[in-house]
Order: sequence, then structure tokens, then C-alpha cells
Amino acid sequence: MPPVRFRLEWRGGPVERVEADAAERGVRLAAEHLLGESRKLVPLEEGTLERSGTVSTDGMTAAVSYDTPYAVYQHERLDLRHDPGRQAKYLEQPYNTERGTMTEIVAAQIRRALRE
Repeated sequence: MPPVRFRLEWRGGPVERVEADAAERGVRLAAEHLLGESRKLVPLEEGTLERSGTVSTDGMTAAVSYDTPYAVYQHERLDLRHDPGRQAKYLEQPYNTERGTMTEIVAAQIRRALRE
């Protein structure tokens, strides 16, 4: 039996670009997931604080923020009263509990892109 010969040409650049694009997409989706989870906990009076929530991304970095003059005050003050199911630490708490889910969202985007 003659030896089997083959030639493999690795084109790492295109693969790395696909992977990076997928990771960036995953980071954005993970941040949107966090925003959705935090909106379930944000103190609710008229809904202004909840509606001010937004995701911003810059490559592999994402931020979830709430843009009202009282957003930080509501987040940090543990002595304030809130409606049932609403709370202070409305962003910190889901960030800690959803960390694994957010990691999996990013990983799933990368896996999906590398299969295509």
C-alpha cells in the first residue's frame, strides 16, 4: 500500500477573524442578557429607570448601564424600600448569578462560527 500524502495549508488569519467577530457578537449578546435580567430587578416607580438601561460595546468590551440621575443611588442604597421582586444591586446581583450563562453565550457564538 503506497503512503498517503496530503498537503495542509493553514489559513489562521481568516479563522482568527471569524473567531474574533463571533466573540464580539457573543459579548454583545451576553451583555443584552444581563440587561434583560437586571430589568427584572430594577426598582420600578414609573419605569424611567428601567427604560434607561442600555448596552454599549467596543470590540471585546461591553457595558450595561442605567442613565438616570438616581440610578447609582437606587443601586447602592440597601436601606431603600422597593416593590416586591425589585431591589437595590439590580445590576450587580444578576452579573454575579448570570456569569456562567454569559460565558456560555460567548462560547456558543464562537462554536457556531467555527462550524460554518
